[in-house]
Amino acid sequence: MSQIREADAKLLELMVCPVTKTMLRYDREKQELVSRAARLAYPIRDGIPVMLAEEARELGDE
Repeated sequence: MSQIREADAKLLELMVCPVTKTMLRYDREKQELVSRAARLAYPIRDGIPVMLAEEARELGDE
């Protein structure tokens, strides 16, 4: 059950990047929350976003 449920979509609208405080984009395929401003992708594990910069994946030229 690693996908974000529809009820959680509203919560995602309120979440921001902990580094830049900017909006996040949900990548359903990769199960990540993406901060373009910080160039980081925060993983979603077992349906729970891991909002720690040290756990985030750095984005390349995406």
